[in-house]
Amino acid sequence: MSQRARIKRHPERAVPEEAAAILCQGSVAHVGFVQDGGPFVIPFLYQYSAESPDRLYLHGARASRAMRHLGGGEQVCVEVTLLDGLVYSRQAQSHSANYRSVVAFGRAHVVTDEMLKRRLFDGMTRRYFPDRTLGRDYEPVPSDYLATTTLLEVVVDEWTAKARRGPPLGPLDADPAAPGTAGVVDL
Repeated sequence: MSQRARIKRHPERAVPEEAAAILCQGSVAHVGFVQDGGPFVIPFLYQYSAESPDRLYLHGARASRAMRHLGGGEQVCVEVTLLDGLVYSRQAQSHSANYRSVVAFGRAHVVTDEMLKRRLFDGMTRRYFPDRTLGRDYEPVPSDYLATTTLLEVVVDEWTAKARRGPPLGPLDADPAAPGTAGVVDL
């Protein structure tokens, strides 16, 4: 594991064995990259399957600055978080959140094969809308739309996964006689 993927703050929260499950459950990927010397982070819907754990897919308009830039093989960082609960403490500085997250590092390239694009778009639709069926609930993607849409395959070089679970951990939170309240609002 490289330095960029090493968890430095609360390394006991590392859950690398949960990374694929977190990516399967997630809805929004925040995609970070550097262009023209400046950082950008853009939210994307994405496709991920544990059957291909070192690949995830992003799609967007061909005219998109991010799609054009990332499709050229630039480095990319993809982050997905599942927010499980809000943790409230008897002391302001001990408020927190229960979460599971993955940060993946890799490079992207453009998927050009039309049949592969169709298969991946169908998989993405089924992932977000599992009760909908191609041909019954919606029509297939027309070829002219595929021609104007970029699909990127991110080849994951490495990733890290982290989770925070449990009650508030402030110094007064376990004391029922202390002023204030403490607990977790499950989401």
